[in-house]
Amino acid sequence: MKILYNFGICLFSILMRIFFPFHAKARMGVLGRKNWKSKVEGIPKNKKVVWFHCASLGEFDQGLPLMNSLKLKNPDLFLVVTFFSPSGMLHYHKRLHVVNLAMYLPYDTPRNANFFIEKVNPSLVFFVKYEFWQNYIRELSKKNIKLVSLSTLLRPNQYFFKWYGGFFREGLKKISYYFTQNEETKNLLNSIGIHEVAVVGDTRYDRVSENKELFLETLKAGNSDPTAIFKSFLAQEKALIFGSSWEKELAILIDLLKDDWKGKIIIAPHDVSESNVRKIQFLLKEKAIKYTDFKNYKEEQVLILDTIGQLSTAFYYGNITCIGGGFSGSLHNILEPAAFGLPVLFGPKHSKFPEADQFTEEGIGFEFHDFASFKIQLSYCLENKAMINKKTLAFMEERKGVCEKILSNPITQI
Repeated sequence: MKILYNFGICLFSILMRIFFPFHAKARMGVLGRKNWKSKVEGIPKNKKVVWFHCASLGEFDQGLPLMNSLKLKNPDLFLVVTFFSPSGMLHYHKRLHVVNLAMYLPYDTPRNANFFIEKVNPSLVFFVKYEFWQNYIRELSKKNIKLVSLSTLLRPNQYFFKWYGGFFREGLKKISYYFTQNEETKNLLNSIGIHEVAVVGDTRYDRVSENKELFLETLKAGNSDPTAIFKSFLAQEKALIFGSSWEKELAILIDLLKDDWKGKIIIAPHDVSESNVRKIQFLLKEKAIKYTDFKNYKEEQVLILDTIGQLSTAFYYGNITCIGGGFSGSLHNILEPAAFGLPVLFGPKHSKFPEADQFTEEGIGFEFHDFASFKIQLSYCLENKAMINKKTLAFMEERKGVCEKILSNPITQI
């Protein structure tokens, strides 16, 4: 299996080069990995290094609260972050962060893993959520470098737990410690003989709480720039917010307008490319105005966020939100609106996102399948806003403090 795995990694790298001229993500991945050796050779030799690996931007957001806490505790720390996906490299700098070096993860070959780890020489390593690159894991184990799996989330149908998954199970056993999001993941790890596990929850609860506090502090300081357009658009109203919306959620919004919905709506498309925003404007016709065109506002009912970064601010001005991705199995972040106490509506395909099930069980998240069920859930939320708001804020408060639990564990001492 090891030979097959290494062959697969080599084949993947060759295919990336073949598709380089035709595929934007392949092109970014190939170009981004050029000269990676010179980047790691520039890491200071006289500093302690902590390395986080994140698949993409979502995993970076999960690791960020812990990065901030570690840097606060050890200001002289050199923090290295690697990404597999271009989305991480393209957008991580839009977060307030303490990263010293960000780069693409070199392909997981034995030679790359050996060179990278030799040069980075980390005191502590975190792989976030479900990143398990076998050659890196084995090389770290050989060098007796602590490797921690952070915000781990596993499911019983994954190959680790199949009859043919022995090679990958052995890799999991070489990880020093697991901080899991839920009991199911702990039980799965226990079932294959892994017991260095603690259930601590999802670090994103700390992340959204930090973001909310930072935003509220900005408001208190009298800086109205981030909110001026929302205030003008809403004129003391609260908005129904369609966050990270795909085509299915857009269709729901259009049906809602046809159904004579009177309130203000903010939509943040998942794809903010000019062509997609133009398509949304065409479908909504005179009812919508783009965020970047707001100087020409004429009492339109729908505000389209056609830039990245405004959605988390918009949640402060919402009363209910519908989050996209729940019809494709790629549900977007439902914790951000919940941090502000908003009821959250989403589509039915969310099996990979345990927080969605927790939200529905607690009565603060609401699944819908079509426009008819969306209307039922929306009506319920409107009638019970105060109660849901209170429950949501309490739920979010209870789940804070994940980073404190992690940093109090001896495995994270450097």
